[in-house]
Amino acid sequence: MNKQLAAFLLLWWASLSWVQAQQTNNLVQVTDLLKIKQVGAVAVSPDGKQVAFTVTSIEPDPEKKNEFRYNTQLYLQPTNKSQAPRQLTYGNSNATQPAWSPDGQQLAFVRVVESKPQIFLLSFSGGEPVQLTKFKHGAGNPVWSPNGQQLLFTSGIALNELLSDSTLNPARDLPKWSYEKPGFFQNENLRTNTAKPNPDGTLAEIRGYLDQNEKDNKAKVINQLRFQEESTTSSNLNLSHIFLIDAKPGATPKDLTPGFFSSSNPNFTANGKQVIFDANADETENPTRSQENAIYQVNLDGTGLKQLLGKKGMSYSGSTVSPSGKWIAFQYSPSNQVSIPALGILPVGGKASELITIAYDRNKSNLVWSENEKHLYFTSPSNGGILLNRADVQKRKVESLTDVTKGVSAFDLRKNQLAYVITEVANPNELYAASADAKKPVRLTSFNHDWVSQKKLSQPQKHTFTNAKGQTVEYWVMKPTNFVEGQRYPLLLEIHGGPTAMWGPGENSMWHEYQYFTSRGYGVVYANPRGSGGYGEEFMKANIKDWGAGPASDVLTALDKAVAEGWADTSRLAITGGSYGGYLVSWILGHDKRFKAACSQRGVYDLSTFFGEGNAWRLVPNYFGGYPWEEAHKGIIQSESPLTYVQNITTPLIIFHGENDLRTGVIQSEMLYKSLKVLNRPVEYVRHPGATHEITRAGNNRQRIDQMLRTYEFFERYLQAK
Repeated sequence: MNKQLAAFLLLWWASLSWVQAQQTNNLVQVTDLLKIKQVGAVAVSPDGKQVAFTVTSIEPDPEKKNEFRYNTQLYLQPTNKSQAPRQLTYGNSNATQPAWSPDGQQLAFVRVVESKPQIFLLSFSGGEPVQLTKFKHGAGNPVWSPNGQQLLFTSGIALNELLSDSTLNPARDLPKWSYEKPGFFQNENLRTNTAKPNPDGTLAEIRGYLDQNEKDNKAKVINQLRFQEESTTSSNLNLSHIFLIDAKPGATPKDLTPGFFSSSNPNFTANGKQVIFDANADETENPTRSQENAIYQVNLDGTGLKQLLGKKGMSYSGSTVSPSGKWIAFQYSPSNQVSIPALGILPVGGKASELITIAYDRNKSNLVWSENEKHLYFTSPSNGGILLNRADVQKRKVESLTDVTKGVSAFDLRKNQLAYVITEVANPNELYAASADAKKPVRLTSFNHDWVSQKKLSQPQKHTFTNAKGQTVEYWVMKPTNFVEGQRYPLLLEIHGGPTAMWGPGENSMWHEYQYFTSRGYGVVYANPRGSGGYGEEFMKANIKDWGAGPASDVLTALDKAVAEGWADTSRLAITGGSYGGYLVSWILGHDKRFKAACSQRGVYDLSTFFGEGNAWRLVPNYFGGYPWEEAHKGIIQSESPLTYVQNITTPLIIFHGENDLRTGVIQSEMLYKSLKVLNRPVEYVRHPGATHEITRAGNNRQRIDQMLRTYEFFERYLQAK
């Protein structure tokens, strides 16, 4: 080989290597998950010129090698983008829930101190944030009074603490509802036992000894219907109260909602003399059983408590008072049903007969009044996006201000100035500003824009079909990022949870996973089958008593139509889903053999067991009409359980579950794994220690990466081209 040819070949090889490196670098990598920053709570200043907001980033944990932590801090940004965002808070402690004082000179926010949330004040005249509350029960959700001299906050108080608190319960009152401890009557067991603990003593002393064991965490004695939290069981019953405090450090909070029911979502009336809030509707019903909510009003001195709106069998929530104090907006719906709450408006102090209902067949969140009270703003999931809407109060019509290709996760409005957070395919999360009609939006931040703009992304293509019930089902197809015409690629069917969740270009939790798999050469298809949210109540209720066959038909039809495009390799089909999506994955595997590999995450596999071990157990009676022991319902509960068909599953399956997941419960996955193992089927089971149901959205970041990589690696065992 002559020197010229050798030099040419060397240059060609170097150039090829550089091109290949560039092609790899511009693809989304699994570790790009750590780069995504999330803009959270948004609060526009009273004059509309500034917006305060939170930013959550993922950063190395300085105290734990190879670990990462979430860090949330406050930022400030002019709404006209005249300056770059300015970070307001620093440190290891998160800063959340920003709230402007009426004069715009201070921000109240929440930071954890000694394991309890507390309210801080940040003055724009200079200086460090000052801790306002040092409340032993914690303080959150600050709301300023109209004159800026006081704040409301909410605090969670354990029942046993409330019973013995001489300030909050000076009369040592007892609940009007039963504590439901068998063998005791009229809550006599709640009285403090003054006997000295003695295991060999009198009955009172024995009870004192047993009480001490509970205090020392040697036993959990459970008597309440609601005892499963997200990651553990608890024998404590916590009640939320609303407090009023002067906006001066050292001030003493005043309990505005004494008693033994939970209150939340406080609003000052326009004159600042009353507070309107949401609470349990019936003070004689145990709060762990109560599903009914009402709206109340109370004076600032704690007197004059009265129910403004409440009705048996109904739940009223999300109340917000208009700027003039004339109107209150809220949502209401039947309790214990699969339904979409209605949007209601009522004159403050008015009668139920004066109720105005604005029809809008979507779920609604974060009601915000315009200052002239002509419009009511809110967000809603719809057709794959999270829309920002405004309702014309007089015309009773709803106008969508954003489109379904984007998702608005948080927003605020002051002085006709909007600020809102957008998710879209081109950028997972960024803050925007616009006028009150959302015209000509301006991107204020570049937390993700700069690095994402250097990446090559796969763009979803939207399609529809009509299912067997005559409903229009939407689905999206994403080709591999470096798609080449004429080649065949593996295709991954992704299934959402809920079952009332909704996926689409405006949904931010799946942005990274979709882009990661397409960057690895997979096609991705996902659908919103019957039962999904974002398409109205009739569509959402279409899977009642049909969690399996009907929704499975919808997602498999979407897969078939994606395959019909001609570029997918039908010998390399995979399927994955989490929560209800895990349910549907296992249901499909028991009825269909087309997939070469499958992944089921934190799923529900046996509905009778789920009723017992999951804190989302009300899905069973709400969707299947009753309980596992009832003769009229036990048949369908069994026939709709994927575990009933486990003997039919032959597809290689990897199962994930968080060790501390009590939303669906880990026994579900143990039953599925053990059954498949007994049947000698190809199955692998992964438990993530300490992880809850939120592992893939807000869990430990090493575990989030671990789960995604294990899924990919498992698929590659079976989907590699032969």
